[in-house]
Parts: sequence; C-alpha cells; structure tokens
Amino acid sequence: MYDRTMVEMLKELQAVEFAVYELALFLDTHPADRRAWEDHTRLVNKLKQLRRAFEDRFGPLSLDSESPFPYRYINDPWPWEIQY
Repeated sequence: MYDRTMVEMLKELQAVEFAVYELALFLDTHPADRRAWEDHTRLVNKLKQLRRAFEDRFGPLSLDSESPFPYRYINDPWPWEIQY
C-alpha cells in the first residue's frame, strides 16, 4: 500500500493537470483572454514542478518521464492495484 504522502501528491498532481486541460479547452474558444493565458502558463509550470518532485521521490509517472536506470516502478503495484 502507498503511503499518505504519495496519495496526496498524486491527488494534487491530478487536480492541477485537470485545470491545465480545462484552461486549454477554454483558450480554444477564448484565445484573447489574457488572464486565462497567464493562469494556464502558471499552472503548466506548477505541473512540471509537481511531476519532477513526485518522480524524484517515487519514480516515473509515464513512459516519457526521465528516470534513472534501473527503473524502480517495475517493483511497485500496477495502477489497478492501488487502493486510494
């Protein structure tokens, strides 16, 4: 089972990622909205920081993640085995 810190980090990461995608969809129809662009840029930067912090502590989140060899994720539970 994962520790509480990992679950909380994943939840925050997922929330910020959701906001990034929602703002991107909004900007598709409102490309001149300066505040939305600023919020999107800020959240993209925050998402990068959250990913980096998570991966440094727990390993890669996706196949394109930069991760040191050897990979550690192979020893962890598979996504469908995680109990939140």
